[in-house]
Amino acid sequence: MTKRQITVLGGAHLDRRGRIGGMTVPGASNPGTWFEEAGGGGFNAARNLARLGHRVRMISPRGGDRAGEMVAAAATAAGVIDCPFTFLDRNTPSYTAILENDGNLVIALADMDLYALFSPRRLQQRATRERLAASDLVLMDANLPPETLTALVDATAGSNRILAGIAVSPAKVVRYRQSLAGLDFLFMNEAEARALTGAEAAAVEEWPSLLRSQGLSGGVVTRGGKAAVAFDRNSNCLAVPPALPALADVTGAGDALASGFLAARLGGTGLAGCLRHGIAAAVITLHSPFAVAVEMSAGNLARVLALVPEPQMLS
Repeated sequence: MTKRQITVLGGAHLDRRGRIGGMTVPGASNPGTWFEEAGGGGFNAARNLARLGHRVRMISPRGGDRAGEMVAAAATAAGVIDCPFTFLDRNTPSYTAILENDGNLVIALADMDLYALFSPRRLQQRATRERLAASDLVLMDANLPPETLTALVDATAGSNRILAGIAVSPAKVVRYRQSLAGLDFLFMNEAEARALTGAEAAAVEEWPSLLRSQGLSGGVVTRGGKAAVAFDRNSNCLAVPPALPALADVTGAGDALASGFLAARLGGTGLAGCLRHGIAAAVITLHSPFAVAVEMSAGNLARVLALVPEPQMLS
């Protein structure tokens, strides 16, 4: 495999997850366990791509606190080249989630104000411009302000590199509205696709046309354990994830899918093969208690790929 140069810009923060021990009782105290690790859509993808053998740089704002040190340590452990800009008097952003006993999300709170300081001016710094120019893939997430996403798309337009985005959440995916036409791929779940298109509901086969009508030329829409759909400028395809007996944790599965898909695309794989690789990466993550599976590797991805059915090409 050829090692590619990748730059990721977006969320890299503290990820807290509480898991309820039994049946969820709304409006009451629920016994459970608490866990902390480094997270963030962009950072999860960056670590997965590094574990898959690529040279990955992560650019993100950070506070001068213990959480920031945790993020730096996680980058080193995964082989990511850490390129933060640090505000010593600020706190590193955080994401706090409450999960049901089966691993599904109940509710989450995102304290992300520091990302507002990632302004378009940061992209004009010489070191950042050089990193972007040398990249085969530039990946961003919607923790960045909308004007920064637009500036980033403009700064990297007109090249042979892949430019992709991660939706992050229904509330944040709309930040891409002014930059959709410049993206090669956007990775989202069905709730995020609804937020972006305004569609109340749609059959899975309808998402490509609905998203193309918004100006997006390529993307993936996931639907939990149900069929996911992918599209690019020329084709659409559908794939059903393999049934899993149990989920360790759903956190990071979508970021892993984006990583597996993009790693395959960098290798010249077609749309259907990219979707299979993405689903295989998500399966590895769903079996892990961490947002980024320690077991993520090119070898393990190839083995799990055998479990993923061939996608169905759509007209």
